[in-house]
Amino acid sequence: MYTGKIYSLKAMVLWTRYESLFFIFYISLWVAAYFFLDIEWLTIPWTPVALIGTAVAFVIGFQNNAVYGRIWEARKIWGGVVNTSRTFGMFVQDMVSNEYCEQVVPEQEINASIKTLTYRHIAWMTALRYSMRQLKPWETTSQHRTNTEWGIKTPESQIPLAEALEPYLPKEDLEYVLSKGNKQTAVLYLQSHHLRKLKEAGLVWEFAFLQLEGVLEELFTLQGKSERIKNFPYPRQYATLNHFFMWTLLLLLPMALVPQFLEIGQEIALTRPLLGMAFIWFCIPIYMAVAWIFHTMERIGRTGENPFEGTANDVPISTIARGIEIDLRQNLGEDSAQIPAPFPADYGVQF
Repeated sequence: MYTGKIYSLKAMVLWTRYESLFFIFYISLWVAAYFFLDIEWLTIPWTPVALIGTAVAFVIGFQNNAVYGRIWEARKIWGGVVNTSRTFGMFVQDMVSNEYCEQVVPEQEINASIKTLTYRHIAWMTALRYSMRQLKPWETTSQHRTNTEWGIKTPESQIPLAEALEPYLPKEDLEYVLSKGNKQTAVLYLQSHHLRKLKEAGLVWEFAFLQLEGVLEELFTLQGKSERIKNFPYPRQYATLNHFFMWTLLLLLPMALVPQFLEIGQEIALTRPLLGMAFIWFCIPIYMAVAWIFHTMERIGRTGENPFEGTANDVPISTIARGIEIDLRQNLGEDSAQIPAPFPADYGVQF
C-alpha cells in the first residue's frame, strides 16, 4: 500500500496518464471534425447518454463499495494474525515449563522447544504470505505498465520460498513442508504434533495444551479466511461488464457533448464572434474531466479487487508478517543484530 507523499494527485495523474493521453487525442479528433467539417448532423440526444452515465455511475459505486469490503476484510484478517501470533508467542513462553514434569528437563532444552515453536510460527506466516502472493489467472493489475515502471517488487518475488523458510525450520521439517501443496497447513500440522509430544513429556499441562491447540485452530480459521479472498475473485460478470459500460459511455459522450458546445458557441457568436467560434474547443477540458473521473474510479475498483496480488494498493502482508517476526524474536531475547530489519518502503510503498 502507498504510505508516502507519492500517493497524491500527482501520482494519480501519472498512474492514469496513458489513458488520459488517449482521451485528449480522442476528443480532439471529434472537436476538430465538428470544427472543420460539416458534420453537425452527426449527433445523439443527451437522454441515452445520460441513462448510460447513470447506470455506469451506479455500477462503479457498487463495485468500489464491494472492493473496499474485500480490502477491509483482508486487513481485519491480518490484524487477527497479528493478535493471535502475539498470543501464541506469549502462551508458548509461559506454558512450556517443568511445572508438571515427573523428571526435571534442563532449561536449555525448554528454551530450545520454545524457540522451535516460535520460529515455526514465523515459518507459517512466511508460507502464508508467499501463498497469498502467487498470481491467479484473474490477477492482471500488477502487470499493467504503470504498476511495473517503478521497478519495485514484492519481497516474495525476490527470494524463493525454500530460501525464505530455511532459517526457521530444521532440514527435515523444511523438506516435509516443501513436499506439500498447502505449505502453511503443513506447518500448523507440525506445530500440533510438536505440542502433543511436549504434553506427553509433561512439558505442557493438559489444560495448557488445549489452550495452545485453540490458538492453532484460530490460526487455521484466519488462514482459511485469507485463502477464501485469494481464491474467490470479485465476480467477473460485474468487473468485466462494468469495464465495458464505462468505455461505452466515454466513446459515445463526444457525439452528445461536442454538438452541445457547438450550439452554445453559435449563440455566443451573435455578440462575440471570435469567442463563439472558439467555444467548441472548451469541450476538450470538460470531456477530459468527465472521462478521467469515470475511468479513474473504475480503475481504482479494478485495482482493489485482489488485496493480495502484490500492487501498491494491496494489504501490506509482507510488512505485517515481518513486524510480527520482529516482535516475537525480540521477546525471545535475541540480539538485535540477529533480527531482520523491516522491509523497505521504496517510493513510499509497503508490500
